[in-house]
Amino acid sequence: MREIIFDTETTGLDSREDRIIEFGGIELVNKFPTGRTFHQYINAQGRTVNPEALAVHGISDADLADKPTFPQIADDLVSFLDGAMLVAHNANFDIGFLNAEFARLGMPAVDPGRVIDTLALARRKHPMGPNSLDALCRRYGIDNSHREKHGALLDSELLAEVYIELMGGKQAAFSLDVQVQTTTVIVEQTVGATVRFRERPLASRLSEADRQAHQALVATLGSSAIWLQVEPGYRDEAAAS
Repeated sequence: MREIIFDTETTGLDSREDRIIEFGGIELVNKFPTGRTFHQYINAQGRTVNPEALAVHGISDADLADKPTFPQIADDLVSFLDGAMLVAHNANFDIGFLNAEFARLGMPAVDPGRVIDTLALARRKHPMGPNSLDALCRRYGIDNSHREKHGALLDSELLAEVYIELMGGKQAAFSLDVQVQTTTVIVEQTVGATVRFRERPLASRLSEADRQAHQALVATLGSSAIWLQVEPGYRDEAAAS
């Protein structure tokens, strides 16, 4: 299964007015990173970065001045997302901004059935919280010491590790989603053996009385008795009697 773990940074919190200024996403196939990523800073087209948002991600208007606009990167982004499940932390926020940008271009919205919200997953698995990305990194022992400010690509990389843990961990992901082909090799080995025969057969342990008692029993079984086939002498003796 193909999944895109992604994050966005924006000029503010209102998707109706604010704009996406950074998109970062990484591709997973069967819960394992493929190495394929999509990362882009985006010109806000005249919308200035809210000071509160600037304090969170540190992306200034000057940083975005020479970056492409969303219409310029939209086709590449849609191609990257095409056919994949989309995984985000507090996904309603990020999907809301993506859909607002797509709507401005007359492009279709993201199908809600393609969206996985890791915040919702975390709240179900850890109802006592906290369930922020930083808190989940601490819970699962994921190193986020280099995360001084929010960044879309860095947060996506951390979220991918968190997501795998939320789904059962690397070993569970390996056993559930990756088909491992094994080959069974049958080795035929011929072992040499020497069969030795006795020069003289062992003497029978049956006494003559035992043999006569058995013969008398066979005589009561009728002409179809299997012992008459095994011991033809019994048939002759039975006929003589």
